[in-house]
Amino acid sequence: MSTSPSAIYDEIRRGMIPAYVYNDAEIFDRERTNLFSRAWLFVAHESEIPQAGDYVVRRVLDDSFIIVRDEKGELRALFNMCLHRGMQVCRAEVGNASHFRCPYHGWSYRNDGRIVGLPFHEEAYGGEAGFSRKGARLLPAPRLESYNGLIFISMDPEAPELLDYIGDFKFYLDYYTRQSSSGIELRGPQRWRVKANWKIGAENFAGDMYHTPQTHTSVVEIGLFREPKAEKRKDGNTYWAGNGGGTTYKLPPGSLEERLRYVGYPAEMIERMKEVWSQEQLDVIGRDGFMISAASMFPNMSLVHNWPKVEEGSDDEVIPFISIRTWMPISEDETEIYSWFAVDAEAPEEFKELSYKAYLMCFGSTGMFEQDDVENWVSLTNTAKGSMARRLLLNGRMGMLKDGSPVVDPLGPEEFAGPGVAHVGYGEYNQRHLLDRWADYMEPDYEGVDFRALTIGGELPKDSGIRLTGKKKNDQEVAK
Repeated sequence: MSTSPSAIYDEIRRGMIPAYVYNDAEIFDRERTNLFSRAWLFVAHESEIPQAGDYVVRRVLDDSFIIVRDEKGELRALFNMCLHRGMQVCRAEVGNASHFRCPYHGWSYRNDGRIVGLPFHEEAYGGEAGFSRKGARLLPAPRLESYNGLIFISMDPEAPELLDYIGDFKFYLDYYTRQSSSGIELRGPQRWRVKANWKIGAENFAGDMYHTPQTHTSVVEIGLFREPKAEKRKDGNTYWAGNGGGTTYKLPPGSLEERLRYVGYPAEMIERMKEVWSQEQLDVIGRDGFMISAASMFPNMSLVHNWPKVEEGSDDEVIPFISIRTWMPISEDETEIYSWFAVDAEAPEEFKELSYKAYLMCFGSTGMFEQDDVENWVSLTNTAKGSMARRLLLNGRMGMLKDGSPVVDPLGPEEFAGPGVAHVGYGEYNQRHLLDRWADYMEPDYEGVDFRALTIGGELPKDSGIRLTGKKKNDQEVAK
């Protein structure tokens, strides 16, 4: 099997996956340059930093960012590195601060990034004549935007607008993040590392209904869910729209209200959903009988909506929960998972606590689903490292006939009111969409984001002629 970049992407686009892409240092280096330097990446939620001065510190590959609400209430993403000798200016993971002070030499910055303190400025630099503090600031992330309180950053100054990037997946994102006009609030994140490639989890959440009857049989057998058979999973559909996709469960017959009550929502929450969701969003549940479950947005953000039993002795009472997570790669064979619990900000307090309990029971570092899944992902990653994996093409063509046509026709608008393409039953449609997007970003003729050297004021020097990283179209590294 050819291991040239073009051959890799050609195979992926026909649904065959070179096994070693899940554990290869060169692939991961290209992901750094071609993908994570360009895509929009979820880093925080506005509910984590509600007040002026509130901040969280988040890692994006090797970069540390301070996500902060400044004194004027504006959202900022500041590169956590002092302009002087490069020490991190913020060592805590969460807090409230009007200023950040570097512990190395004492340079200090407002929470909007502007430098305000420089010890012995006159003696060390001759004052403003030697070092002008005007305009000097911590480097900002090139792009920052939010949607429904979800804060995203991009390293690419020329990245598309966030809503254009999300595309029609916004329709489905609202189910998780906008159940009332007040939006959601988050708890967490839990954070832990697994010895697995980051793509595996993102693919799993995007559309792998097929693994549920095998991997998670024990969860059903102990009565955690009211559905008696894991095989019921195939009655749902997978959908892909814009830059994301996910899975659904098929609900029993009933009205919109009856179906939302079936998964555990109280009447007052249902009324608020009816106020904020569009008619088409309501029709997916009330008319078509589908309830959203897991989903992924390219490249590394995933969401979960499920409804387990949480109270012992309850015959049929379930409580829904929502979780948001990111798969942040450490290396080609290790991933740091950030996992948040999310809940409607206007939900009753008792519901919030029970929903949080449901989340902890199922997902997070000790969740029952998590333990099942990670065992598979670690094994796949380990096996993908060897020489034989370079000879193997994994079959990712489930739901596709030999001629490329689907095994089952996509649902029509009278069957599924949501945008995009949806298929009932088992199929790896969404995994293929996700990997197709991956291949689009990884193409070898991409020349790279312009990473020319920045001044301490955060501006490009004119005609510097410096380019720190990049790719020629013949795939050779360059320094222009």
